[in-house]
Amino acid sequence: NGDDPEACIRVARLAFEYRQTFNKDVVIDLVCYRRRGHNEGDDPSYTQPLMYDLIEQKRSVRKLYTESLIGRGDITIEEAEQVLRNYQEQLERVFTEVKDATSQPSEWTTVPDYPDKPAAETQTAISLEVLKRISDAYVTPPEGFTVHPKVMPQLQRRAKAITEGPIDWGTGEILAFGALLMEGRPVRLAGQDSRRGTFVSRFGTIIDRVNADEWTPLSALTEDQAKFYIYDSLLSEYAALGFEYGYSVARPEALVLWEAQFGDFVNGAQTVIDEFISSGKTKWRQESGVVLLLPHGYEGQGPDHSSARIERFLTMAADEAFVVAQPSTPASYFHLLRQHSLGATHRPLIVFTPKSMLKRKEAASQPEDFTSGTFRPFISDADADPDKVDTLLLCSGRVTWDLMVDRAKRENSERFAIARVEQLYPRPLDDIKAEIARFPHLKAVRWVQDEPRNNGPWPHYALNVWPEVDAHVEGITRDESSSPSVGTVKRHTAEQKDLLDRAFQ
Repeated sequence: NGDDPEACIRVARLAFEYRQTFNKDVVIDLVCYRRRGHNEGDDPSYTQPLMYDLIEQKRSVRKLYTESLIGRGDITIEEAEQVLRNYQEQLERVFTEVKDATSQPSEWTTVPDYPDKPAAETQTAISLEVLKRISDAYVTPPEGFTVHPKVMPQLQRRAKAITEGPIDWGTGEILAFGALLMEGRPVRLAGQDSRRGTFVSRFGTIIDRVNADEWTPLSALTEDQAKFYIYDSLLSEYAALGFEYGYSVARPEALVLWEAQFGDFVNGAQTVIDEFISSGKTKWRQESGVVLLLPHGYEGQGPDHSSARIERFLTMAADEAFVVAQPSTPASYFHLLRQHSLGATHRPLIVFTPKSMLKRKEAASQPEDFTSGTFRPFISDADADPDKVDTLLLCSGRVTWDLMVDRAKRENSERFAIARVEQLYPRPLDDIKAEIARFPHLKAVRWVQDEPRNNGPWPHYALNVWPEVDAHVEGITRDESSSPSVGTVKRHTAEQKDLLDRAFQ
């Protein structure tokens, strides 16, 4: 009963103690009402006259509680009146002090103190010993644990690939997580199918085929490692991302990730993105390092399973408030995650992750890519001969490998250089300028993307990057579209062929 303050306090304490004791959620059904409108100037009787006639006749909570206290003999009428006078005098006093104040308070005096991100080494490469330890963990199930017969061969291939190569996307991610855990950095991942991975690529948790027990290999690396948390969340992007954002604010030392089942579904959490991820630091000085993993890629799966809306995130990008990346290799993704976790800067990271590229041979990395190097926001075409190249193709993400494969089939392949943007924001403008300057005989510079012309990186880069470079940049895109993609594989395939033909014309 919202008219009974003591009952409200009692039930709140009971709910809190229950939650703390049994680790269960509690719902409090608090029956109450709003005496005033949405704000002081709002008169709710315009739209709900009968209800507010009743409310006007109802005594306030303060009056009801005061009468109860007096009736029980807890206080006298004089004491109640004195409490009310003291409160009103305090309000008047503070109002007068603020009105007469001559100096402005410090801008951030009312901002709460958030925990600082601990400093760490920023070297992202790891040793062969660390690789081997993570490899061993995946082929050492607990005694008596029965791995599913279709899963064990995949774990064995993963373990072998870690030391011998090639390393696919899911394995590269596991290496990033495992190395951070061994360095004392907690890792937390939540999403609608994150333990296995939507595309059966992660195997963060293995389920016993006989009794459904659980085995998490990354929790058994070393005795002094940090904790690894991995959860399959409920089917609410809004709730899950909101929770992970708050968790990341409170634990800056942890790598906290939320994964969408498909990147298209991130629009279910748009409120969290608009209010917190893109602007939380600017508005409140609230720092979060939450990572969004958004599967993105045009593979003919239709308009609800193709696009995580790169253009939306780039439209919001300003003040270097967050990072937007689309790595093209497992090693690039590995170094990106480690740089994000170990670096001094604490801000959100948006990663457009692959689908078909998860197992693509051309996109695989080798063990030495993890034991050396660092994250590169822009990857130049190191194999291109500057004296022979007359066309530079710039791209990002999955389409890189379509271009690479198609170029290899063409007789005049030496004419084309293919360079890729791994970090879309903050924009690697100087790297792009340097790549253009490498080729003295350039006749054409083209940006190639899978997305329609009004989607993807093109609109943002056409406004913020291409005017700054010493070349005209042509956009090779799908036609403008109100839908992210077409709905049939046949049409998608025809569009993709046309896209590649225009890129290499």
